[in-house]
Amino acid sequence: MPLARSHAVALLGIDGAIVQIEADISSNLPAFILIGLPDAALGEARDRVRAAAHNSGLAITARKLTVNLSPAALPKHGAAFDLAIAMAALAADGKVPAVSVDRVVHLGELALDGRLRPIPGALPAVLAASRAGYDTVVVPAGNADEARLVEGVRVVGVASLRDAAIWHGAELEPVECDPIPGPVAVDPDDDAGDLGDIVGNEDAVEAAQIAAAGGHHLFLLGPPGAGKTMLASRLPGLLPDLPAAEALEVASIRSLGGAPVGSRLRVRPPFEAPHHTASAVSMIGGGSGWIRPGAVVRAAHGVLFLDEAPEFPAAALDALRQPLESGVVAISLVNATARYPARFQLVLAANPCPCGLSGVDDRACTCSPFARRRYLGRLSGPLLDRIDIQLVVRRITAAQLRAAPTRPRTSVAARERVVAARAVAAERLAGTPWRLNAHVSGPWLRSPAGAPVRGATAALDRALVRGALTMRGYDRVLKLAWTICDLDGVDRPAADQIGRALYLRKAMAE
Repeated sequence: MPLARSHAVALLGIDGAIVQIEADISSNLPAFILIGLPDAALGEARDRVRAAAHNSGLAITARKLTVNLSPAALPKHGAAFDLAIAMAALAADGKVPAVSVDRVVHLGELALDGRLRPIPGALPAVLAASRAGYDTVVVPAGNADEARLVEGVRVVGVASLRDAAIWHGAELEPVECDPIPGPVAVDPDDDAGDLGDIVGNEDAVEAAQIAAAGGHHLFLLGPPGAGKTMLASRLPGLLPDLPAAEALEVASIRSLGGAPVGSRLRVRPPFEAPHHTASAVSMIGGGSGWIRPGAVVRAAHGVLFLDEAPEFPAAALDALRQPLESGVVAISLVNATARYPARFQLVLAANPCPCGLSGVDDRACTCSPFARRRYLGRLSGPLLDRIDIQLVVRRITAAQLRAAPTRPRTSVAARERVVAARAVAAERLAGTPWRLNAHVSGPWLRSPAGAPVRGATAALDRALVRGALTMRGYDRVLKLAWTICDLDGVDRPAADQIGRALYLRKAMAE
């Protein structure tokens, strides 16, 4: 029967769905018809497949060939379906065993000479195939290393359409060809500096460790040269290594964005620092057809640093509010919604005024009070209310420089302290959906398990009554207090821990 099937994967966000590709040959007028809701790039597969097959010595039938991508209502984007379409067509024509083709998932874009080009999103596509129960996936040779990061799946890397046909059992002589390489995976630069490089600003150094231990967001307000950027760049070094599931998720996001993944998982948390001209789309993600992940998605399970935060467009800043609450980015198109993980730690840095000299040299500052208020007013109240730690960072004086300890705390020692505090929190939160203090809910904080020492919230209650704190801010102070407890080795927040947590939210009040 001139009908054969193959399988591919349609990606929507970080998730994928199996697409069955049916090829039927009939005796009508010669044609190559592709149906099943393909986009423009996928619709051009007709010409790529025909030319690639001809140049591989496997000419596509001259009769009418109908290729159906099922389910038809599922959006399908990009050229990653080329190999599956070609294999289904060749199997329908009897040039490749149809039984072998039907049990395998095929991924890859065809060049006109028959070679296979690496595709973005190979790793999440193989993950989707594995979850759907398929144990064999054929991918371009340039994607083979990252595809093998998925355990329990046989990954076959091929350089060309001819090699794929031979692997399936076609009686052809092998022809050597140079595979098209994928992006070169460069080892990440782990030498981002050490916490010991920071001189003075003990409050800010301690705040960074509290943020790392509890997963809290951080806002640093201070003049140029105070060390805000240096401190933010050290924060990823304080975070523990990612567990295997999160590391695989981070690698999948890199693959979707077309970045190199390599043959081993990176266990260090990612660090994203977009330029202040970034738009809301580049921050969150989007695009027509292929939905690319934005900066907040690429920072998932890591740190997103916005330097000169008031210079970012208001739309880009306000777009962060929903991911900060839910930890998920949902991008809706006309006929689909893509969901990406977006659980990250946000670090904002800002000067006290446009010239940066307010509070340092008021005589040299040329900014009017109105200009200062307008500058910091670009950071909306709802956004700042979601930032747990809001701290003023001051410039280091010569006396502080001379009095600095000769052996300051290193990133390694601070990370050990953070890991120990997170272990305490994870043990306390066992049996709940959370593992970090920053993620717990308000009802839990008011339950017997999460309530502080009786009478310890007097200062916090007064701040709420005066309007200095919202209810969200009230809960976030309690979350901070729990993290301080974990670092101090205290069982439950008392007035001391809650007072220190309140102090860590004082920047915008000054």
